[in-house]
Amino acid sequence: MARSGLLKLCVTGSIALSLAFVNNANAQAPDLSGGDGGWVHPRGGGLQPVPGPAVPVRQDPAHPFTPGRGTAYRIGDLSNPNLKPWVKDVMRKDTAEIDAGKIAFQPESACLPTGVPEMFQLPSALQIVQGPREVVMIKEGGSDVRHVYLDVPHSAHPKPSWYGESVGHYEGDTLVVDTIGVDPRTILDAYRTPHTEKLHVVERWRTTDGGKGLEVVITVDDPDSFYLPWSLRIRDQRGEDPFLEVICAESNQNFGLFDFHMPVAERLDF
Repeated sequence: MARSGLLKLCVTGSIALSLAFVNNANAQAPDLSGGDGGWVHPRGGGLQPVPGPAVPVRQDPAHPFTPGRGTAYRIGDLSNPNLKPWVKDVMRKDTAEIDAGKIAFQPESACLPTGVPEMFQLPSALQIVQGPREVVMIKEGGSDVRHVYLDVPHSAHPKPSWYGESVGHYEGDTLVVDTIGVDPRTILDAYRTPHTEKLHVVERWRTTDGGKGLEVVITVDDPDSFYLPWSLRIRDQRGEDPFLEVICAESNQNFGLFDFHMPVAERLDF
């Protein structure tokens, strides 16, 4: 069996287990599985700010995002009053280097782990597998696999990791996920906003439109990086294309912005 077919079989089987758990163990728990296509950002949808005292970083008006005829990178607006001085200093240096010709870093372009909440802002499809003790979230492409452990407390001193320590529970039709211990080497968004080891992320996942849509409200709190917590909303829909196996390797010319001349086999070896 082809590897992509095997993956589809595994994902389909996992979805069946997910549905069995939702139906038998918790009648109110939402079915968050994305189906054969996973969850994808619709055109013109995806990320949205949530009204509140603080807002997420947005594109710098002095660097309008105009791929193909101007700024091809996401560059943060440093006039955001919620950013603490050290965060602005890091992002200001990053912008200056980009203006001087540097490629804007994005972990997915280098096939590196993206972290939380950055992994959910990427355009690739998301598949969710629900079990009685954990929820597993898998992005199509790259190495983004996240485990959310259900109905358990956080460790007293979690060791920092790419996706942190995530624990969750159901509140009616909503999955609530609480994450700490995210490695400070990760970034928060497409604007490369940094954070510290005090990062605390809370997500609320629920289905919409009769199960055809997915809404995630994410609240980010890091008292050493921001004056106030801020929130964003992600609205996805079920993908129409199959959820495929996509291998991402460092400098992979299919993922990277440029061809770094990674050796490519001329024929399959299996």
